[in-house]
Amino acid sequence: VQLVESGGGSVQAGGSLRLSCAAFAHSSCSFDMSWYRQSPGKEREFVASIVRDGRTIYADSVNGRFTISQDDAYKTVYLQMKNLNLEDTAMYYCRIDRWFGELKCYVTNVWGPGTQVTVSS
Repeated sequence: VQLVESGGGSVQAGGSLRLSCAAFAHSSCSFDMSWYRQSPGKEREFVASIVRDGRTIYADSVNGRFTISQDDAYKTVYLQMKNLNLEDTAMYYCRIDRWFGELKCYVTNVWGPGTQVTVSS
């Protein structure tokens, strides 16, 4: 199973971006997934997560500004980011939290390569 993030870029403060993360896996697989981010010199931090029944969790720093969603196949997760500020500048990563399906769907500690988000004033 591989994860590939996309949608990052440069945006002015107050702007919006939409990130995507696709899990390349067998059609029988589905996943609960999360977004994390890491700024230079800082530890990687949790941003948001979603499970298959649609329940979501957000970090306090993004609650009300970011929205996590998933596709019907539970293989792609999105992060709609609005009202971005300078502190949101980071490399954004997605991660598989839990897998479902056949044994071929088994994954552990799988991360994507990340997509860079840069917010400027």
